[in-house]
This record gives sequence, C-alpha cells and structure tokens, in this order.
Amino acid sequence: MAKKSIFTDSFGNIYFLKRFIIFILGMISYRRFNGFNKLKITGTEHLVNLPKNNVLFVSNHQTYFADVAAMYHVFCAVNNGYMNTIKNPVYLLNPKVDFYYVAAEETMNKGILARIFKLAGAVTVKRTWRAEGKNVNRMVDLKEVENILKALDNGWVISFPQGTTSAFAQGRKGTAKLVQQQRSIVIPIKINGFRRAFDKKGLRVKVTGVEPTLQFKAPLDIDYDNEKAEDILNKIMHAIEQTPEHNVLHDYDKEYQERKKQEKKDE
Repeated sequence: MAKKSIFTDSFGNIYFLKRFIIFILGMISYRRFNGFNKLKITGTEHLVNLPKNNVLFVSNHQTYFADVAAMYHVFCAVNNGYMNTIKNPVYLLNPKVDFYYVAAEETMNKGILARIFKLAGAVTVKRTWRAEGKNVNRMVDLKEVENILKALDNGWVISFPQGTTSAFAQGRKGTAKLVQQQRSIVIPIKINGFRRAFDKKGLRVKVTGVEPTLQFKAPLDIDYDNEKAEDILNKIMHAIEQTPEHNVLHDYDKEYQERKKQEKKDE
C-alpha cells in the first residue's frame, strides 16, 4: 500500500492546501447546486459505512468539472451525516476520506483553473485512443495505472469509464481491469442535467432552473475470480445507463438538438 502521512496525501499533496482548495471550490460551486440549479440527490444510503479506501465510483460524464464538484459535495455531506442533501456546506471542512478522480491529462493541463482542480485530487491519464481531438493508438502507461491503484489504496476514486463527456460513448475495458486487479467496491452513479445546466467545462451556468440529478446505486455484485473484464464492463455500463437500451432522448435533449439545428440553419 502506498504511504501517506498526517500532513500529505499519497501523492505528496499537502492536506491543508488540498482541503483549502476543495473548500474554496466547494463554496464557489455551492450556490450553483443549491440555488441556480438545485441538485437532486438520491441513493446516498449506499455511501454509508463504506471503507475509507478501495471504493471506486463509476459514472457517466457530462461536464469536465461540475460532475466531480457535485460528487465531492455529496461525499463530504454524507460523511458528516447529511443524507440526500447538501444544505450545509460546513461539511466541506471535514471530508473524512481522501477523494481522487481520474481525468484526461490534456484537460488538466489547460489553464490555471484546470491546474487548481488538479490539486484537488486529479489522477491524470493519457487517453490511449484520442489526443488533442485526433484519433491515436498508444499503449497504456503503467505508471498511470499504478497511480490509480495508489489512489484506491488510500481513498475513494471517481472514474468515468467512457473517458469522454459524449453520451453513450463506448466504455473502456481499463476500468474493468482495474476492478479485477484491485477487487474494489464499485458504486455506480447516474448523472443527468449537468450538460443542460452548465457549459462543457462545468464552470459557467448556462441555464437556470434546471434540476441536475445524482443517483447513487447499490454496489455492483462482481465475481472477481471468474468474471471477465468484458462482463464487468457490461455491468458498469448498464448500471450507469449508457447502453443502447437506455439511449432514449429526454425532452430537454430533443429541445437542445432542435435548437442546434436551427442555429446551423441561421448561420
């Protein structure tokens, strides 16, 4: 198991600085989730009494940062006794668990805000299939895999198995292989409404009055010894509702697509 101390996390980040950043970002984002677009949270009973390490959260992905920020709020709230609500942001001062999230390296190296978010717990990886908007084909960096395992050894980790904010994109087997190797508790999260409420980065409120949702589901039942990575991935993708049978547009998605079509006609 990777080493950490009372002063630093497992990657050497100073706790005081890391938690200060999480607190400031949390206070900035709080109004967005509890005012402009009130966050609806369900299923937090599945987060109670989880161990403080080796818990992997798998989720679909709609914005670069708002998704993770909302999850951090909920994690801190639940660990301080608040269920299905983020009404009292004092919970940000006492997270009780180390949080990390897996993010594309190219995303976390663009701009000062991205670098600040990186200090809040990003474990960066290079996509093996896409870089800088182009298709690529490169090997997995084993050092990056070791970093994810290190994060799991010491805390909770959020992973987006599609590796993109595009809905119903293909899931990547790397997440399933990590589960096999680490025998992690896997908690699926289904999110919705973030794409409509916020811009792609998740930093700007695009529309108010939206109700983004975070649905935490029961831990997946996984046979670590006998299930293949492909079977585990199928379970994950079904749980986060990113399989073909879930590909039914909501009314606001239809409205969004119609608006985009009209904008193109007007150009």
